[in-house]
Amino acid sequence: MLPTSEILWPDSFTGPVDAVELIKKGFELAPHCHHEAQLMLVVRGLVTCEVASGLWMVPPQCALWIPASMTHSMRGVGDLQLYCAYVDPKLTQALPQECCVLSVSPLLREIVIEISHLPKYSDVDGPDARLIGIMIDRLATASVERLHLPMPSDRHLRQIADRLMTDPSDRTTIPEWARKVGMSERTLCRLLSKETGMSFGRWRQQFQIMLALDRLSEGDSIQSVAFALGYESSSAFVTMFRKTLGKPPLRFLADRTQGIARSRLS
Repeated sequence: MLPTSEILWPDSFTGPVDAVELIKKGFELAPHCHHEAQLMLVVRGLVTCEVASGLWMVPPQCALWIPASMTHSMRGVGDLQLYCAYVDPKLTQALPQECCVLSVSPLLREIVIEISHLPKYSDVDGPDARLIGIMIDRLATASVERLHLPMPSDRHLRQIADRLMTDPSDRTTIPEWARKVGMSERTLCRLLSKETGMSFGRWRQQFQIMLALDRLSEGDSIQSVAFALGYESSSAFVTMFRKTLGKPPLRFLADRTQGIARSRLS
């Protein structure tokens, strides 16, 4: 795991946007925050980010956006190639004000990589400044990926979330959960919808998608992931994944990696 001392924190930077490339094995970072907003472009590997309101999964060809001063923890899986850009909050008025995962176009990816190779930024009117302006404009129009698991704050709902984190194969029904946490089924469903915007079934399914991507990125097989999530067969799990993200899981991950390779050759 990557110790905190090896991370280049934005305190060491001086420009309105500073970026650095990181090529590392898996890492874990405890909750922290920094004054600048952060963009983390994932070229290889997979990153998970947690804030108070939920979890985000960042596969290759996507970028994690974290607004300034937002407390977050991170975990990286596999052989990672990342580009971390720290952005002065004054430049982020048109950018998302919540943590999110953005789909990254080939142009935006190359701009972030190019900025990571710039010397310490000082020219406020030159070509470097214009390049940074293009990056900000492209970030403002980037589409948001559906790779977010909202986490409830209510203590009763957190009991359910913690239980599923511990045992993702748990198939306890909504009436059973309601009895266990001491509320009516109707209240449980209404509260979960209010705090996450999802039904219980949709929320549990999204949790399974997040966990599946994490384990598949670590090399687990489709069959082992399906059984760990409580599915009776691999095909049932693959069907659920395809309906949610439009592709079977291995194709979803492979297309992102191959998309990067194709753009490099074009």
